[in-house]
Amino acid sequence: MAKRRPATAVLARRPQVVAAVAPAAASNDEEESRYLRVLGERVREARARRGMTRRILAKDSGVSERYLALLEAGHGNGSVLLLRQVARALDVPLGRLTEGVEESVQFTHTVELLRRLDQEQLREAHDMLAGAYGAVDRAARAGRIALIGLRGAGKTSLGLRIARAFDDPFIELDGEIERETGMSLGTIFDLYGQAGFRRFERRSLESILASRERFVLATGGGIVSEPATFARLRAACFTVWLRATPEEHMQRVVAQGDLRPMGDDAQAMADLNRILATREPLYRDADLTFETGGCTPGESAERLARLIVLHASR
Repeated sequence: MAKRRPATAVLARRPQVVAAVAPAAASNDEEESRYLRVLGERVREARARRGMTRRILAKDSGVSERYLALLEAGHGNGSVLLLRQVARALDVPLGRLTEGVEESVQFTHTVELLRRLDQEQLREAHDMLAGAYGAVDRAARAGRIALIGLRGAGKTSLGLRIARAFDDPFIELDGEIERETGMSLGTIFDLYGQAGFRRFERRSLESILASRERFVLATGGGIVSEPATFARLRAACFTVWLRATPEEHMQRVVAQGDLRPMGDDAQAMADLNRILATREPLYRDADLTFETGGCTPGESAERLARLIVLHASR
């Protein structure tokens, strides 16, 4: 029987194979590492937009905080089943996290065109499309005022004053959700998670739009992170972003004795800054931006009422 040659001898005779395999393996490793980093960034951004701490996302998804931390840092193993749980808890399509969703050629080309536009151009493009395809009823929008912004922006205090000035009903969307479901917001989050709450939010918004022609509406701070719901709100209402600094938001929420958005996280201020940073581009899509700092609620309400009358009917 012929003796088997040592493996080193075989490899020595075929150095070109080794040279070809090693770079390819290294290239694959680098590509996978880049993909995992991007995947982690998408998960972190989606979580921040919804104002969810890792603890809340872990609870809603059934995935450990350790796994989420590794995933967001780009070191997760990308298990499809675990990613599906995370996507469901974030209420986003799995394909949005993995970029595995295939769209039509026309859709892809349109998206690529829109990617080249700045924020002002995007707003103009949105308004043109909405107007061309009947998604916006401009006459109805003038009588429906929707206030958006983080907790502590002044949506309730200013909303009540604006509603009295216009002799319109004032509605808090969170209150309508509780009334329609018969449950507190805390119970809804405990039983159904963030995704379930967003479904109830959309249902309550549709109910308000179907039953009332005029109102001043205070929305939840995270409504802008649900694209379909926010698009519906913008199409049906004149939207006003009540803008404040992170410090003002925190001071007002603490004064109300409510830290619900932050839970008991020791990094509350850091979380607040992150949430505001990720949502700010979305809040800017409002029809009107109104700074709430530096004035009393009465003075702010008077100024805001004049601006609404000036801009809402255009």
